[in-house]
Amino acid sequence: MPTLKLSHLSKRYPTGDLALDDVSLEVPEGQVMALIGPSGAGKSTLIRCVNRLVEPTSGAVFLGDQNVTDMGSGKLRRMRRRMGMIFQEYALVERLTVMENVLSGRLGFVGFWASWFRRFPREDIAAAFSLLDRVGLAGMEDKRADALSGGQRQRVGIARALIQSPDLLLVDEPTASLDPKTSRQIMRLISELCKERGLTAVVNIHDVPLAKLFAERVVGLQAGAVVYDGPPNGLSPDVLTQIYGEEDWNATKGDDDKGAAESAAASDGQ
Repeated sequence: MPTLKLSHLSKRYPTGDLALDDVSLEVPEGQVMALIGPSGAGKSTLIRCVNRLVEPTSGAVFLGDQNVTDMGSGKLRRMRRRMGMIFQEYALVERLTVMENVLSGRLGFVGFWASWFRRFPREDIAAAFSLLDRVGLAGMEDKRADALSGGQRQRVGIARALIQSPDLLLVDEPTASLDPKTSRQIMRLISELCKERGLTAVVNIHDVPLAKLFAERVVGLQAGAVVYDGPPNGLSPDVLTQIYGEEDWNATKGDDDKGAAESAAASDGQ
């Protein structure tokens, strides 16, 4: 799996707002990195600049030796096949079945007419069944997406991203709409799948305890700039104040740990 490298990446919107401010990062192959920071810090913008759903104002993105920011539309389309994306709001087609939503991750790999009529190779269908089993949705392939719970929808989104066989996983607020127990299950699943497949992942997440629990590395953004880059256990009260602002982090730490322990006990008891 190739290394992801961001070199002096900046994004200024037409309004004048600076969303990313000279961000340079290197994410080695197989690493799960969490992006944390307050709302408006630039986390989602950073992820979307990687696959150019948002165009950077300056700087460069490299996946391995490929400069993503210099690519024309055709080459970028092929590069995006190597970047699986998991969205906060799931981005499923509500009227389609679970299986159809998962297989939509292969649309960029089949010919025009096959994609138009949604005719997929036998090996793609077999891979979809295997992934649905792995993410805990075996037997639900014919259910419509609008009949699923939030956690089930996110599992479909994970399977859809993985059926691309990507080199890189971009994950944008995967737990924002989920309850605490389901959030832990989804983050655990993403972490396990990345380890199983040797996948590099960048996870934008608002929940600091979850980032500390499931990420190997944490990057903290404040006003579009990197203010922390290190291990999860380095997120001291002083560092959290630098990222989020003044708060009694020592007081909330015990509450967070207690809540995490209770959630873990409930999850393990299932």
